[in-house]
Amino acid sequence: MNFFISDELQQLYPDTALGILHYRAIVQKSTPALLELLDKTISELQAQCTLDAIARIPQIAATRNAYKALGKSPHEYRNAAEAMLRRAVKGNGLYHINNIVETNNLVSISSGYSIGSYDVSCLSGNITLHRAPDGTSYEGIGKGAINIEHLPALYDDIGAFGNPSSDSRRAMIQAGDREIINVLYAFDGGNGLEEWITRFKKLLQTYCDVQSLEGSIFRGLDQTVLFAE
Repeated sequence: MNFFISDELQQLYPDTALGILHYRAIVQKSTPALLELLDKTISELQAQCTLDAIARIPQIAATRNAYKALGKSPHEYRNAAEAMLRRAVKGNGLYHINNIVETNNLVSISSGYSIGSYDVSCLSGNITLHRAPDGTSYEGIGKGAINIEHLPALYDDIGAFGNPSSDSRRAMIQAGDREIINVLYAFDGGNGLEEWITRFKKLLQTYCDVQSLEGSIFRGLDQTVLFAE
């Protein structure tokens, strides 16, 4: 499975990059220790952040700028990291889904990067980050049809399946023995990706008992392999 960033998207927003984690894991309910860490992190962020400050977090600000450059309103279509942080600061907490999603969300609210988790068995061929064309939509997770036109969206041979705001139902993570990719959407040049991919890896190893773990960064046609274990 190879990853690419389309020429159009690179031209519209040259600082686009993707961080990728690829592995196998047993998807199941989160352990009490993982939920405790998630809740502790949410409490700390609630104490540290204000609603007005969230949009100025560098990684979130970069994603908002990318949306504007691609023709999408960052106010009407908030990226996932921003939306989750707003929930946390308001005291609404985050839903508990499974160990992979909780780890995903923990890294996202801590880093400011929006992150998608996808079931590889539901994908086909290479994956490219495109600017979704006019009129594009897909069935979102728990949201019905979502208008994704002009968002930076991941495409495989079948079509669009994920973006930094809301993912499709097609590749959603469900319980069982799964092959998974996590995608960190970066619009800040990706300079902070290596640090956060490494932290993500340690959390997955601690709380999700992952196997065959690989980590990479993609910028345009260039791939940097960070580890393959």
